[in-house]
Order: sequence, then structure tokens, then C-alpha cells
Amino acid sequence: MAKRARAVRWGVPVAAVAVVAAAVGTGPVIAAVRSDPSLPDRTAEQLLADVARTWESGRMPPMSGTIVETASLGLPALPGLSGAPGSGASAASLLSGSHQLKIWYAGEDRFRLMLPGEMSETDVVADGDTVWLWDSAANKATRLTAPAAFRGGPHGGPHGAFPPRSGAASPFASPFATPEQAARQALEAAGTDTAISVGDVVTVAGRAAYQIVLTPKSADSLIKDVRVALDGEKLMPLRVQVYTKGAAEPAFEVGFESLSFTAPAPENFSFTPPAGAKVEQGTATPPAGHRPEAAAEAHDRGRVVGSGWDSVLVTSLPDVPAQKQDGKGRDGMDVAALLDGLKGAATPVSGQWGSGRLLRTKVVSILITDDGRLLAGAVTPEALYRAAGVKE
Repeated sequence: MAKRARAVRWGVPVAAVAVVAAAVGTGPVIAAVRSDPSLPDRTAEQLLADVARTWESGRMPPMSGTIVETASLGLPALPGLSGAPGSGASAASLLSGSHQLKIWYAGEDRFRLMLPGEMSETDVVADGDTVWLWDSAANKATRLTAPAAFRGGPHGGPHGAFPPRSGAASPFASPFATPEQAARQALEAAGTDTAISVGDVVTVAGRAAYQIVLTPKSADSLIKDVRVALDGEKLMPLRVQVYTKGAAEPAFEVGFESLSFTAPAPENFSFTPPAGAKVEQGTATPPAGHRPEAAAEAHDRGRVVGSGWDSVLVTSLPDVPAQKQDGKGRDGMDVAALLDGLKGAATPVSGQWGSGRLLRTKVVSILITDDGRLLAGAVTPEALYRAAGVKE
């Protein structure tokens, strides 16, 4: 069965009831908060139910702030990861270092996102039915008319989630994950193979926050735990941290650096293209499931062996000429150079499953087999070898 394998993008859909059913109803370890009297004690079950209700209601408070994403995945320097010049924050560029996203939010149809680059910025400005995309590197502004699916509603809209979830016709396909989206993905993964507890109360962006701690039970997982910080008052995710086994610092973190729940001023949602800018009329991207090429893309992403924390993606090595005539993928990555770099950094391995080359980091293991397959997961090499022995 094919499953999504791209980096997290603008949203990870998950039903609120399913979160509680998977994470609470399966009997994980539950512990109560005892560390800070400034917040009332809450069990993990209560906090999961609280955040589920917050997501289910879809009522996000007006806010503004800065989100910082930091990644230290232990990947070697690989050619082909830089992406296209002026392309902003590509999925590849977010694999290391720190990146910022500035937000202003007044409602599901009134918000602004600003993704700064080294010498440029990308903005999305939504005000009612009108959405502007501004790419300073290209000196181009695109005006969109937002469909109902983008604004919200019972059939695939964001329902107040910030920013819009995947499945909505979002015009801004950024690989940058918000704390809410990262939290949804983490809680979606929590099931019988996860011990759930409550950590110490922490301070994020000056606000007291509970911590839900998700700990994989599997010995094959490279993940030590995932820590989701929930605002003590608003019960919305403020930060998500991913720790690997044996590491004192998180391998991945996304969270608010600053946050205010004061309603942003109206001028934040007004946009006029600068003089000399190229102005285009665009259309919002349709939901993935409704695009004709969706089935082919799903097939290209391969299949998943295992489940939960032990999931291993198994896919065929890409046909580089088919990516683009210049050998580059959708994110501007040089696919041929990237594959050559992976093989060069990997170690020769073999077993009953066959032979190939293994690249292991603190958070992911990658196996490139000599018969043309690529296997990857946040698991030990042994788990990859077992998956390599599973034939379709």
C-alpha cells in the first residue's frame, strides 16, 4: 500500500477522535504533571482530549509570531541538495540549520505568512476571497481567488487550522512545518507501539506549556522520544522536539520563538505589488487526490513495510532523465548528483536480502540496493535489511 513519503508540508490531516482513540484507547503509559504548580495537573489522556477538542472545534485565536525550525539530522554534505537558486526554503534546505516563518493570523480567511530567505522572502497574504503570493527573488506577485475549500468548511477546508491543511486548495506548498502540523503528525503515529506520558512544564515563547512525551517501544526505532509542548491556556501546540537515542539535543525542533495573542493590525493583510513587479493571475492547487497525476505520484513514492515507528519506505530508484530534462526534481534538487553523493557516502553491505550500500545517521538509515531499490526509515540497519527481504 502506497503512503506519503515527502517531507512534512503545509499540514498533516488527522481526525481528532482518531488521535484520542489511537493514543489513549490502546493503553499507553499515562503520567500526571507534578513539576510546576503554575499549571493545573493534567494526565496525558486529559491533554490528548484537550488538544483533540481544540482541533475539532477549529477555532484558532488571533495571533502573530515567529516560528523557528531547527534540524540537525546528521546527514553528510551531499551534492544536489541546495535546490534551485531563489527557490526559498526547499524540502532539502530544511534538512539542516535553522529557518524562520513569520505569521499573522486573524481568521481562516485572513492571514499572512512570510518565509524569509538569505536575500529574499516569500509571502502569502490572504484577505477574504483574495490571496496574494509574493516572491521577491523573482519579483513576481500572483493573485488568486480563494475557493471555499481554501477558506474552510465541512469538506476538506482548513476549519480554522493555521495554516491550511493539506487537502485544501492551498496556494503555498512550503515544506516548512508549523508546530501544529508537526504535532498532528506525531500524534497520528502514536498507537499501541507508543508509551505516552507527561513531561515537565516548560516555557515556550514566554508561555507556560504542558509536554506530551511520545516514546517508541520498538528497539528498532532510532527515535528516543517526541515532545509536544501545549500552551497551558490555549491548549494549542507551541513546539515539537524529536530526540534520537543517545542524543542530548533534539535532532529536529519546530516551535514558536515569539508569540502574541493580540489581534494583528488590519494593514498586515493588505498587499499592493511593488512598482515594476510582474503580476500574474493564478489558480489554487487542487487537492492531491483530485489531480489526474495523483495516482502516478503515489505509485512513484513506493510502498511502506512495517508500521508506526518501524515503518520503512521502499521505492525504486528514480529514473533521473524522467525527472526533468536537466535531471532535476520538482524542488530544484539535482537528483543524479544526490544519488551519486548518497552512494559515495554509504558503506557496502550484503546479506540474504542481497547487496547494496548503507548510509546511517542518528535519525535515519538509508539502503540503496544493487537491484535498484531505495529503502529509508528512522530505524536500525537491521530493520532495513528485513524490509529489503520482503518482496512485493
